[in-house]
Amino acid sequence: MSLTVNLYYRGQNGSARKFAAEMEESGVASAIRAEEGNLRYEYFQPLDDPETILLIDSWEDQEALDAHHASAMMGQLAKLREKYDLHMSIERYVSAAEAAGDEQFIRK
Repeated sequence: MSLTVNLYYRGQNGSARKFAAEMEESGVASAIRAEEGNLRYEYFQPLDDPETILLIDSWEDQEALDAHHASAMMGQLAKLREKYDLHMSIERYVSAAEAAGDEQFIRK
């Protein structure tokens, strides 16, 4: 069972986008992707909201996510969030064993 956390970073004057760019350029995002148990760490921007960046962050299990939260990366993340004065909201999802019945709606 994996976990997916959607984090919405909101700022002003492009600060959320600048935050995501610095996360990528500084190597922090790559380091998080390399952490044991990380399945996905990707930034997106909603088409209707230029002041928000969505992070989709997936982990093998709660243990892997807890280890990430205890890592030195979190200090770096906190500093960047403060630097860009970002506010956040979160959605958390736990994967189901299988997507019962959903396959009929997926075009491959």
